[in-house]
Amino acid sequence: MTKRKRRTFSKTFKEQVVQLYLSGKPRAEVIKEYDLTASAFDKWVRQHKESGSFEEKDNRTPEQEELIRLRKQNQQLAMENDILKQAALIMGRK
Repeated sequence: MTKRKRRTFSKTFKEQVVQLYLSGKPRAEVIKEYDLTASAFDKWVRQHKESGSFEEKDNRTPEQEELIRLRKQNQQLAMENDILKQAALIMGRK
């Protein structure tokens, strides 16, 4: 099996494909006609139902948002800690 080249689709295209499905066209037919992966199609339909947006940031759960925020905060604190360690080493030499 050959690996597929990653493709990108516009918001308009995704919207049109989802609307076709919602208007009654069978899932398998839409996927075959537009040469889509089932997982991508299902993701678009789910995103459309949940938030109406295909942007990842608009479809995050509160837990995912908190995890991203905490990782950024952790990275900032680690950087500040490294700076303080360096300052302590410099002050210790004097």
